[in-house]
Amino acid sequence: MIDSLQENVAIILPENGLEEKLAQAEKENRKLIIKLGFDPTAPDLHLGHAVVLKKLKQFQDLGHQIVIVVGSFTARIGDPTGKNKARKPLSAEDVRHNAQTYINQLSKVIDVQKTKIVFNSDWLDALNFSEAIQLLSKVTVAQLMHRNDFNKRFTENTPIAMHELVYPILQGFDSVKIKCDIEMGGTDQLFNCTMGRQLQEVHQMPAQIVMCMPLLKGLDGKEKMSKSLNNIIGLTDGPNEMFGKTMSIPDALIEEFINLTTDFSVEEKTALFSRIKEGENPMNIKKLIAKNIISQYHNSASAENAEQFFINQFQNKNFEDKVYEPVAIGLLKGMENRISIIELCHQLKNDLSKSAIRRLIESGGIQINTIKITDANEKIELIPQTKIKIGRRGFFELV
Repeated sequence: MIDSLQENVAIILPENGLEEKLAQAEKENRKLIIKLGFDPTAPDLHLGHAVVLKKLKQFQDLGHQIVIVVGSFTARIGDPTGKNKARKPLSAEDVRHNAQTYINQLSKVIDVQKTKIVFNSDWLDALNFSEAIQLLSKVTVAQLMHRNDFNKRFTENTPIAMHELVYPILQGFDSVKIKCDIEMGGTDQLFNCTMGRQLQEVHQMPAQIVMCMPLLKGLDGKEKMSKSLNNIIGLTDGPNEMFGKTMSIPDALIEEFINLTTDFSVEEKTALFSRIKEGENPMNIKKLIAKNIISQYHNSASAENAEQFFINQFQNKNFEDKVYEPVAIGLLKGMENRISIIELCHQLKNDLSKSAIRRLIESGGIQINTIKITDANEKIELIPQTKIKIGRRGFFELV
């Protein structure tokens, strides 16, 4: 059991902490409280989030209590991004909308009915200023400077706002309030999770252990999967979109995707790794990964259909034989008979930013009726039966 729970985990702190917590829970005949906190900064979950969620599901299947802490307070103040500036704080309305969307999507991985969902505004809004100061007094500036991005920005004389320094303390206080045993997160959350350990010890509580999962790289093969970088496979993506995106990952990511995104058995993974080592065409392995992912978030029939769709769309070179998604001209909002190519593509694929569309045009990635568009300022007549190709996976026909 413990080997399975430790599989793919990047960091366990302390090293023997999981074994001790499991033994303690058995001795006390109780469930462990497993925490995952998130600030609802964007409304869509993706396979990167699922790496942690699937580990939570393992604990849940063993009968332990999963607690999702929604950062309904912390999202409103803005957290350090790990880069050179803080993330923009959200409005209360944004927080409510995004949180509900997150919760709805959690059901794709964990059993939401058995999950406790709490909002940290319930206790952080209740703190008066004196109590907030007392909480801050438990942590020194030197301790906060151990966080790499704080240290780097301080050394480079890049501004660090006070609320950014407060943020990890507030997140750590969440662990105190829910009496957390294990906090889960990605490796980029290690500092915040260890802050929870520290504050629990200050409050004379047993310290939680920290389990950090690897950060799944995105479709670019370089940066971590992130909606802001537009390199994600979303949990709510349709089967065809999931399949096409998976097929686009660099070959260097194949083993990482097998380990972190699939639910193949140990034996199946070993067999796949052997096939890779023996030089099998990477496309064959990617197809198996894509079908496995789709089977998890949709079903096996959808996976088979998506594979056939991909073969027809992308391995068949005939432009006219492609399957186009019909789009009613009347649904193109606020448009008259002519529309700029950038605006048209943005409405057809709203997951692409206008700057990304402009780059696609510059690289020859947008076609109208098989003709490549080279002028980003070009205006298009809205005529039925016009076929539009956007990138490698977007095929649309105006009706």
